[in-house]
Amino acid sequence: MTDITLRRRVRGWMMFDFASQPYNTLLLTFIFGPYFASAVMDNPVKAQSAFGFAIGIAGAIMAVSAPVMGAMADASGRHLTWIKTFSVLYVVGAAALWFAVPGAESVWPILLFFCIGLIGMEFATIFTNAMLPTLGPRDEIGRISGSGWALGYVGGVISLIVILAFFAETEAGVTMIGLEPAFGFDPAVREGTRFVGPFTAIWYVVFMVPFFLWVKPVQRVSEIITPVSVTLRRLRQTIRSLPARPSFMAYLVGSMLYRDALAGLYTFGGIYAAGVLGWTTTDIGKFGILAALTGAAFAWAGGRMDRARGPKPVIVLCVVGLIATSVGVISITQTSVFFLPVPEGSILPDLAFYVMGALVGAAGGALQASSRTMLVRLVDPDHVTEGFGLFALAGKATAFLAPTLIGLVTYLFDSQRIGVLPVVALFTLGLILLVWVKPEGEATA
Repeated sequence: MTDITLRRRVRGWMMFDFASQPYNTLLLTFIFGPYFASAVMDNPVKAQSAFGFAIGIAGAIMAVSAPVMGAMADASGRHLTWIKTFSVLYVVGAAALWFAVPGAESVWPILLFFCIGLIGMEFATIFTNAMLPTLGPRDEIGRISGSGWALGYVGGVISLIVILAFFAETEAGVTMIGLEPAFGFDPAVREGTRFVGPFTAIWYVVFMVPFFLWVKPVQRVSEIITPVSVTLRRLRQTIRSLPARPSFMAYLVGSMLYRDALAGLYTFGGIYAAGVLGWTTTDIGKFGILAALTGAAFAWAGGRMDRARGPKPVIVLCVVGLIATSVGVISITQTSVFFLPVPEGSILPDLAFYVMGALVGAAGGALQASSRTMLVRLVDPDHVTEGFGLFALAGKATAFLAPTLIGLVTYLFDSQRIGVLPVVALFTLGLILLVWVKPEGEATA
């Protein structure tokens, strides 16, 4: 492979992050989630609970399926085929959110399509991440991963600005910059905001073109379909080997917990701001832009630190920061900041929440980029996709945990603030397990 071809391959691979990030930024966190809580359902507490349960079910489906699909992809080399297949689910699920009308009689069809798109995005990510070791020498993987994640955040920022500036309506019926929603969308039925679903689907289709043009298989694609029985036997052997690989197993479980906690923060941050602080979609959008910008900057910087010192110090630093930030989030209400009372009508709670969002974005961007390079260091080179499948299993086996705990605790205590407490515990447990992780795998034990 020539240098030009390799550089083009790396750039094409990074475009997946750019193309897919709007599902997280626009749908999961900053636009659709809060809209669902405030308009599709008019009770923020019940909406947070329903959203949590739905995402938990999707996580359970992914947990069961990911390792098997990863093992099949390793055996056949058909990574691009799987990526195309799950891209279809991504596009269909996102586009269908146009039908999430205000005050919908039944929210479960809406949540079903949301989860279909989410499953498509997550599985496409597994097979794309598995290509990471083929993009350059081992000591460059951290930089490439960090740069890719940073580019993803840039995509999130640009797409969020476009939605806020030209489509999502404020309470006054105009966009953030004072324009009528584009294409004649009707503010009365929130068509500008609902367009976030089809927009996300169109964005993905357009910006995945460089990926499919420039990223080609580097190993021979098998012409024989691997039987599921063979795949399951191979997967069982890998799982049985985990007790003899304590560093890898500790990383799988530890990352499972801290990634689940981070997903909980991302998923419910906007819903929390809407319910506790009374933020509008525009307010949450500005919050999202700030978080995405810090995420891009620190994912890029974290990639450089990863190259210099390895991924583990980056991961530990980020998890510690996220524990402190989660406590900070819980401490903020309309009448208190860091558990101290503030005068009614003070802008301090809003400012403090913006700061917390910037910190979550910064730590989350670097954490996720270094987490996938850490896996590359620990996994068997011949079982990379299977390794990322197990990584997904480790993340999705309890993907229901943070959303379900948040939903359950919110329901039991009838409080969105108390409902966020489980993420602190999950971050802490994940940090403890990192003690047993050897940065270069079992060879350093």
